[in-house]
Amino acid sequence: PPAATAPSAAPAPRVGGGVVSGLMDSMASGMAVGTGMSVAHRAVDAVMGPRQTEVVHRSEGRAPAAGSATSCQFQQDQLMQCLQSSSHASSCQFYLDAFKACQTQM
Repeated sequence: PPAATAPSAAPAPRVGGGVVSGLMDSMASGMAVGTGMSVAHRAVDAVMGPRQTEVVHRSEGRAPAAGSATSCQFQQDQLMQCLQSSSHASSCQFYLDAFKACQTQM
């Protein structure tokens, strides 16, 4: 007698909606985590007291120079002109040194 072959099982239907469904799941998960973190921060603030943030600016006692941005402009322009017109950056070393010297004087 011919061997009876078992009928092949139908492929299982895909569960889920693809990329959009995965994106929505990720967004929902992220919002749940964010909400949980917010609740946890509130609980900690209720027990420990509110957090305080202090911003410290480090100017080290010197006022910013008002003309420092434009005081080395001439040296910077010379350096840029040399770099644009020359094929070798090493030929502009003089202008680079002058620009750096100007910046250290500020």
